[in-house]
Amino acid sequence: MAQPESKAIILKLLKEKSALKQDVFHQTIALFKEFKSVVQELATELQPEARAIDKRLVVDFQDKSEYEFELRVAGDVLIFNMHTNVFEFDKSHPLWRTAYVRDTPHNSFCGQISVYNFLNDSFKFNRINDTGYLLARLFINSEKHYFVDGKRQLGFLYNDFVNNIIDKAAMRRIAESLIIYALDFDLYTPPFDAVKEVSVLQIMEASISNNVKTAKRLGFRFQADNDME
Repeated sequence: MAQPESKAIILKLLKEKSALKQDVFHQTIALFKEFKSVVQELATELQPEARAIDKRLVVDFQDKSEYEFELRVAGDVLIFNMHTNVFEFDKSHPLWRTAYVRDTPHNSFCGQISVYNFLNDSFKFNRINDTGYLLARLFINSEKHYFVDGKRQLGFLYNDFVNNIIDKAAMRRIAESLIIYALDFDLYTPPFDAVKEVSVLQIMEASISNNVKTAKRLGFRFQADNDME
């Protein structure tokens, strides 16, 4: 049986942390649903205009589950995924230097939405060895304050956690920035030595094009702190 002091600590943690995490989770899932609607609306707007440019260009939205949706833009696929857990930032994170988090530590608890960039052909041709890249992570707390941890413009346009409040307009801007980055992030040919060998199994099972690993930067460094990528 728990001692009175231990029981008090348990109840305090349940009240101050566990209940808060529930608030953050339900807040995030509601906002993720709203984000789906915003991206779907954007896809609906872009599709006829893209087809007017070239009928081969496709912009398509797919709702995969409660925690995931996809946006196909020409040869790219953006996968939006909501993590079901709630995270707190390490005390070394710059957010702890702000009064907003330092004075109210619970403001550091956030839900997380990650966005990955894949090649559409990876799915079309079932190239299971192909890789995608994490373009951005959107963090949202219980008060709807948010920031984006991401590549290039994504990492500095949306990093004012203290003042930024997530809403449909912000979701639209973030989605547009993600699309621009994906379309401008080109497929590079890998170094010759990286693809010079192919197994007999690959040849026997299917064509080389369907089995040799493909990625936008295969064989090249792709790191979070390199804004030139």
